Amino acid sequence: MHHVTVRQEIIDRVLARRGRHHLFDALDPTRTALVVIDMQNMFCEPGAPAEVPVSRGVCDNINRLCAEMRQLGGLVIWITSATMFANGRSDWELFLNNFVSEEIRNRTRDYMAPGGHGEQLWQDLDRQEGDLHIRKNRYSALTPGSSMLQRVLASQGIENVLIAGTKTNICCESTGRDAMMLDHKVVMVEDCCAALSDDEHRAALENMIQQFGDVMTVDEVVAVLKNRPNK
Repeated sequence: MHHVTVRQEIIDRVLARRGRHHLFDALDPTRTALVVIDMQNMFCEPGAPAEVPVSRGVCDNINRLCAEMRQLGGLVIWITSATMFANGRSDWELFLNNFVSEEIRNRTRDYMAPGGHGEQLWQDLDRQEGDLHIRKNRYSALTPGSSMLQRVLASQGIENVLIAGTKTNICCESTGRDAMMLDHKVVMVEDCCAALSDDEHRAALENMIQQFGDVMTVDEVVAVLKNRPNK
């Protein structure tokens, strides 16, 4: 787990701008979804093509928050990434042809097939009956055409989105930004997210708290969920 958080100078900037540190002091859990992003073998397994070693260290916190969400009547959604190939072409040619080497492209093709080993949830995670699983093929699960997440959130009456998973600064931040743009209240759960470095993790937290949502620990999120509006 990362042992860095938002710097005090950023908190001071937030306080000067809006007069308080945290945006939300109460969230209705029945209108809340915990969106756990990319906690799958591709990113969690030692030696995997896109391994994020710190991701294995946040599993206990993710499992704890999932359990709290279920008990409080919230929705748990597991997001995984997969890449389809047909006739030698992928469903994200721009990325695989320009941002990675041919070796990585080939490993991705073998490892990230829909339903394949790389897409399976990491073994330390506690997925339960009643949780949802949604597949995406872009960094943000809310980019048009990436996944069914937006439709699911709408159909379930979800107003609040909690973000967990990996990488903090890529798929988690991208999804969190888009969720806010779609008028969801967003909280990035800092001790449930993992990046390749402390600096990248903290940068994402600082981006989020300044412009796109809130940043809280598991303990803080649980307290906010239990402080139900109009309880």
